[in-house]
Amino acid sequence: MSERSIPEFQAPRRVLLAAPRGYCAGVDRAVDIVEVALQTYGAPIYVRKQIVHNLHVVRRLEGMGAIFVDELDEVPEGSTVVFSAHGVAPEVHAQAGERGLKVIDATCPLVTKVHQEARKFASKGYDIVLIGHDGHEEVIGTMGEAPRAIHLVGDEREAAEVEIADPGKVAYLTQTTLSVDETQDVIGVLRDRFPVLAGPRSDDICYATQNRQSAVKALAGDCQLILVIGAENSSNSKRLVEVARALGCESHLIPEVSAVDPAWFEGVETVGVTSGASAPEWLVDELLDALRERGASEVREVQVVPEDVHFSLPRGLRQDAASAGVNAAR
Repeated sequence: MSERSIPEFQAPRRVLLAAPRGYCAGVDRAVDIVEVALQTYGAPIYVRKQIVHNLHVVRRLEGMGAIFVDELDEVPEGSTVVFSAHGVAPEVHAQAGERGLKVIDATCPLVTKVHQEARKFASKGYDIVLIGHDGHEEVIGTMGEAPRAIHLVGDEREAAEVEIADPGKVAYLTQTTLSVDETQDVIGVLRDRFPVLAGPRSDDICYATQNRQSAVKALAGDCQLILVIGAENSSNSKRLVEVARALGCESHLIPEVSAVDPAWFEGVETVGVTSGASAPEWLVDELLDALRERGASEVREVQVVPEDVHFSLPRGLRQDAASAGVNAAR
């Protein structure tokens, strides 16, 4: 439950709830990895960086015995450490080996796919244009796979200015949590500059990011306001706000219901609600309860596309959990 008080406000009569929303398969897997590791090996389990970008999730896992650190030199030698869902550069794996750490890699399989693509293009002598946000943990990890070959661009202007040694041998990759529409615009600029531009066999932007953006688009035409539950450092959550605003619908990112500003509801008849891929569903439930208590009489879910994606836990962890009698079938 949220610890801060929920402000008083007059809620709109109608609430449209986006589906899909919330946890994606990669986040679900990463959180499960920490929980199963704690049950299998016992506390403490160290986690490098936030396992997913949501402090509510981090605080709950801390309560179970997880210790979150920024760098591996904070982890005692020989301990067990989990790498976050955003992925890490090869040098981080090397550092873990030097410290004798037992590593459990919770990198989302879709991020791992981008890492593999980076290595493949670099091994063939391509310059790689990575579309993403400077400083984001996923981008740092991907760039670490081929630091001499990768050029980071964040928008159309940077795509128009990026310098490539051989215009006839260039490929692009993308961060998995970007805005689909804006990324296509950047790719368009690159294709205009480099007609033989190579790319991944399938879209790098993850299915969950695309689905949640499609759900926001479906809501935007019927709402005057869309509230997105997610953390400020959650890229995919921030993109949901941008998608709504691009369609002319007011939208705000909130970490929890206590962050709602009563002024947002003035003149609003229908409010949309969704959540980023690392936001737990109980945060959505709290917001819906507050809306109902303050006047919302109709709450309807709008499903755009069903999701049934599931990623298995790492094999080593599953085997150790089975030996310890821990249920890892999640």
